[in-house]
Amino acid sequence: ALGCGAQSLILRKGGIHEGRGGFWWRHDRFFLFPTHFHEQTTQFPWTPPSPVALTPASEETHTLEFLAEVESKHQITDWETVRRLAGLHFWTEETLRERFDCSEATGISLAFLRVFRLGEPWTFPDEKKFGGCRSWLDLPKPPENLSLTPVLDDDAHAVQRNLLAACLAGSPAADP
Repeated sequence: ALGCGAQSLILRKGGIHEGRGGFWWRHDRFFLFPTHFHEQTTQFPWTPPSPVALTPASEETHTLEFLAEVESKHQITDWETVRRLAGLHFWTEETLRERFDCSEATGISLAFLRVFRLGEPWTFPDEKKFGGCRSWLDLPKPPENLSLTPVLDDDAHAVQRNLLAACLAGSPAADP
């Protein structure tokens, strides 16, 4: 959804390896590592529009096609604010409610992203350290002189930014 421009935000509670401190956006720029979370098809019922050619995963290598830049970060502690975001993402309300309530400190972390497609996909060998439920990975050194193209043009990206601002200010998101 991020790589196709269908979504410009990530909502995170954190992975097992975050520990008691929970999740926070440690980086303002990161590659999107292809992964699947538990029960993905029921918690994130989205199918890419065609034609979308995402490189298939391999057990021996990983191929990255997207880089994200964080434009804003928000810690949301009010459930009604999370509900207003419904038009800006594809997670089910049940999934977000479960994540929102999963610890003593209710809430969820949001990052609004500008996503870029790499001019050439970056493939590197798998390592054991890439496995497990973790939010941040130490990747090999990326290729030099990466060519990046935004997945949304400036106008479409501004629409998404404005819809998010309206939701955070108390208005429900309309379909973009």
